[in-house]
Amino acid sequence: MPLDTGGLSEVETSAADGPTLQSGADVGQALKAMREARGLTLDQLAEATRVRASYLEALEEMQLEKLPSRPFVVGYIRAYAQALGADADEAVHRFKAEEPVLDEPLPEPVGVRDERDPRLAAIVAGAVVIIGAIVAWNVVQRIMTETAPAPPTASETVAQKALANTTAGPVSLGAPLPAPVESTTPPPYVTPGLDKAVNAEGQPLVPPQAAQPAPEMNLAGTFTPKGQIYGAPAAQGAVILQALKPAFLVIKGADGSVYFARQLAEGEAYRAANLAGLTVDVSEPEAFQVFSGGQSRGVLPQPLTPVAKLVAPAPTPAPPPAAAPKPAAPATASAQPAPAAAKPQAPAAKPAPKPPQ
Repeated sequence: MPLDTGGLSEVETSAADGPTLQSGADVGQALKAMREARGLTLDQLAEATRVRASYLEALEEMQLEKLPSRPFVVGYIRAYAQALGADADEAVHRFKAEEPVLDEPLPEPVGVRDERDPRLAAIVAGAVVIIGAIVAWNVVQRIMTETAPAPPTASETVAQKALANTTAGPVSLGAPLPAPVESTTPPPYVTPGLDKAVNAEGQPLVPPQAAQPAPEMNLAGTFTPKGQIYGAPAAQGAVILQALKPAFLVIKGADGSVYFARQLAEGEAYRAANLAGLTVDVSEPEAFQVFSGGQSRGVLPQPLTPVAKLVAPAPTPAPPPAAAPKPAAPATASAQPAPAAAKPQAPAAKPAPKPPQ
């Protein structure tokens, strides 16, 4: 295929007299001298050869490190010479003579080094240790089981005496023991208002149950410390809750925040501070005895009780004694006697009735 000369005429690409491919110190200088003799710029030559102007400039200066590989450089020299109307083979021959190919050994191919992951050895060693420990433990357990002494047995004499004391016949057993009380079982839930609801006939939905008598409890009349006392100091609280058995006690504030929450042992107590809005929250009211001012107020009335209701009311003052009546003043001599009472007058006599005529 003919080389595109970019519109250069025969007059521009040929010169009878001027520099040749043998001019200059190297083929690059010769090509540059021929270009300048024809009055061409690098941009014009780059457009004609389709090679970058920077590559043509590096070729003229023989700066091969700025150019691509050697096959591309040979192609650039050939196109440069053809664009100038010179012998392309001669230009390539001079270039190869000035820049011969050195017979350097090819570098060895670079591969991946055969390295082992150091973590793999640690993992294998750990697995071997674990397996060895398991095997050793099984062996030791087997040895201990085989060498364990046999359980002691009674001698024949003792066994015969025990058999001789046994009598044939039915065996009497005692009364069965009651089932243990499950203290953690919550009380049965009762729907509010269900006991007051009635059916279509006017009968209550829930039959009334006989009231169960409250269990008798021997409560102390005054507070006696039997364990640790939590809560406020003695000068800052008058209400004391003492546990009659192990139970959980929660004290909440007016905003619902928890001031105290603890499982109290039997005999331990909590002294409530003189704060407004405190509430006692328990699951077993009968497990706590209330003391106000050191005097017993009985057990808690309900699971959720305000502390203010547990304070003993202040004694009402006795009314003042009535004033004694003043004695009457004694009569004096100058006092006038009281007027005599008027005697009643006799009623007037009625006239006699007239006889009939």
